[in-house]
Amino acid sequence: MASVGATPGRTPQGPGPREASASFPSPAPVPEPRGAEEEDEEEPAEIHLCVLWSSGYLGIAYYDTSDSTIYFMPDAPDHESLQLLQRVLDEIDPQSVVTSAKQDENMTRFLGKLASQEHREPKRPEIILLPSVDFGLEISKQRLLSGNYSFIPDSMTATEKILFLSSIIPFDCLLTVRALGGLLKFLGRRRIGVELEDYNVSIPILGFKKFALTHLVSIDQDTYSVLQIFKSEPHPSVYKVASGLKEGLSLFGILNRCRCKWGEKLLRLWFTRPTQDLEELNSRLDVIQFFLLPQNLDMAQMLHRLLGHIKNVPLILKRMKLSHTKVSDWQVLYKTVYSALGLRDACRSLPQSIQLFRDIAQEFSDDLHHIASLIGKVVDFEGSLAENRFTVLPNIDPEIDEKKRRLTGLPSFLTEVARKELENLDPRIPSCSVIYIPLIGFLLCIPRLPSMVETSDFEIEGLDFMFLSEEKLHYRSARTKELDALLGDLHCDIRDQETLLMYQLQCQVLARAAVLTQVLDLASRLDVLLALASAARDYGYSRPRYSPRLLGVRIQNGRHPLMELCARTFVPNSAECGGYKGRVKVITGPNSSGKSIYLKQVGLITFMALVGSFVPAEEAEIGAVDAIFTRIHSCESISLGLSTFMIDLNQQVAKAVNNATERSLVLIDEFGKGTNTVDGLALLAAVIRHWLALGPTCPHIFVATNFLSLIQLQLLPQGPLVQYLTMETCEDGNDLVFFYQVCEGVANASHASHTAAQAGLPEKLVARGKEVSDLICSGKPIKPVKELLKEKQMENCQMLVDKFLKLDLEDPSLDLDIFMRQEVLPAAATVL
Repeated sequence: MASVGATPGRTPQGPGPREASASFPSPAPVPEPRGAEEEDEEEPAEIHLCVLWSSGYLGIAYYDTSDSTIYFMPDAPDHESLQLLQRVLDEIDPQSVVTSAKQDENMTRFLGKLASQEHREPKRPEIILLPSVDFGLEISKQRLLSGNYSFIPDSMTATEKILFLSSIIPFDCLLTVRALGGLLKFLGRRRIGVELEDYNVSIPILGFKKFALTHLVSIDQDTYSVLQIFKSEPHPSVYKVASGLKEGLSLFGILNRCRCKWGEKLLRLWFTRPTQDLEELNSRLDVIQFFLLPQNLDMAQMLHRLLGHIKNVPLILKRMKLSHTKVSDWQVLYKTVYSALGLRDACRSLPQSIQLFRDIAQEFSDDLHHIASLIGKVVDFEGSLAENRFTVLPNIDPEIDEKKRRLTGLPSFLTEVARKELENLDPRIPSCSVIYIPLIGFLLCIPRLPSMVETSDFEIEGLDFMFLSEEKLHYRSARTKELDALLGDLHCDIRDQETLLMYQLQCQVLARAAVLTQVLDLASRLDVLLALASAARDYGYSRPRYSPRLLGVRIQNGRHPLMELCARTFVPNSAECGGYKGRVKVITGPNSSGKSIYLKQVGLITFMALVGSFVPAEEAEIGAVDAIFTRIHSCESISLGLSTFMIDLNQQVAKAVNNATERSLVLIDEFGKGTNTVDGLALLAAVIRHWLALGPTCPHIFVATNFLSLIQLQLLPQGPLVQYLTMETCEDGNDLVFFYQVCEGVANASHASHTAAQAGLPEKLVARGKEVSDLICSGKPIKPVKELLKEKQMENCQMLVDKFLKLDLEDPSLDLDIFMRQEVLPAAATVL
């Protein structure tokens, strides 16, 4: 408790002057508040999914705690193997899967398989079975219509609320409605996000959004891994190791230049959902192309700066819903709203023919001005940060202003009260003060005298003893009681009234939460496209074209987007697989000549075009591609309990054989090397012949192999569907020069010896390997090397002589017969 004023009193007959003063307890020291620019650490996002399967249709809904939003997919047909459901699970990776305990055999088998996936990363989802009655249609509708949603204004009548929800939720999709009802039941039972709150606090739900998997290109996790679209690495900081992984050298890593977290999240979502929707793809490319124009560079940089102030609005709205708003949240929200208004004004000056600019100009309504104006006029940002609580500016509430004025003038007033109290106290008491403690009130404080030893010594006539603290006695007097009745608990009154104003302000913001959600959606989309435009400008990417009638892809002088950043020089290559000619490309060439890079390059350029990005090529024309399959790298794992070759067959090639269509792109590199050479060659030939037998419906296939016998033995049928390519090389004496250029033709040798020599193997080993290879190719027997054999014989003889010289012939225990049998005869046999 710090003294805020002191007035000297009368000088009594004593050793020193008596003093009267007034004091307040200083606000409790608080840590320096973080700047508004820095966001709070987000809690790990959790996703809880509810699914129903009936009569060949799926109803799916899930709740994402990161934005407190429920996503639903309208009733969608699915195969009995539930491939669509598996794809949804792979994409969103839920913590729990909720479904009805009453299920048919297909769903039961699927859930059993899902629960047994011990290798699933990061962990298997929890399977939760609820009684079938919780998924009843009528009770589900009732749960949806009676929910407490912050995005619905309180002024709406019950009928208006039903009409409003009907415009968002497809009540004609019965399975989806039942899945939503079951999800709400689960959320209420588990108290997701409000586990520690009172039971009357409802689950924060900030919106309902539809998601769909139509027009999406199928890409499995193996393909994402081998093409290095994503690549996670342990964080180098010891303080962040436990928080997860960081992005390594990957396509996502080099293209992610987003300024806000929600832009980065949307970019990752686009990468996991490549699409065939040409209208959507071209709308993305239009924005990128606009910002690539030199005259628009300043505008792009200005928008990028504004996007840096777009923060985690859903987290703030969730805190408002739970009344957990922090001091910094108001400043963050204020800057976010004003930055959104800056984005709107900027986009209104841009061509309205581009859909995104038109949407931002129209959807960023005047509600943003209203929110910003309210926050700016009500919230005292400096005072809030200083006191670590919500405070309001002057002239907002006259009653609060009056109480603050009283509180400000209180020290001098209390000093005068303390002087009067001192006049009535024992002359031995040298000084006193009147202090104010929140929740306790006004107290008279005097120093403890040496004569005050026992508790009974603390009693003073006319005063009520309260407590002893830091050698100071605290009392209530008639005047302090009068002050309590007259002034009351000013601190608490002011806090209560400011908290009420904060609640009213929160209600105003929550009533306009829809526009804030729209801000986040459109701003994150703009952020992603600005990031892709920045990467395209720096790396020299070009705009791809889409041709629905073209079956395949055409790439002119394409480049590998990652390899060109790592290599000093990169040789571009073209690729074409359209129409019904050359649908199967068989690529041969020496080791390390660039076959694998070429395959990955084709896959990455195609993928980039399907997410709406510019591509590393002079020209690229992308046809109707519905899936990308790869067999490039085997992900060996003891936990899988499968061999390398079994993984090749089961997890990679089998997927392509069973699911690839005439519009699929299949990339196969060195398939068959994990088993016997003959068996691997036979299986590779069989797989290719299987696809060739499909004729015009054969997928677009790129096969890189070192099995030259595949061509030399004519294991593939001749015809227009097959085209042979090779990597161009040139032999310069004993050296092999790689040009890394794809051309038509067939390699005549793998040149493994050259690669081995470049890798640093000893010359003798390389020469011997080449000799054995030539003998096998000519059908001649392989004989041991005579020089090596003679060296071995000499070593054995020398060892025998050394052992004999070490013998002590005078030792009576020495038995030469035993020495002959154990040492000499075996050594002689090896020499002979």
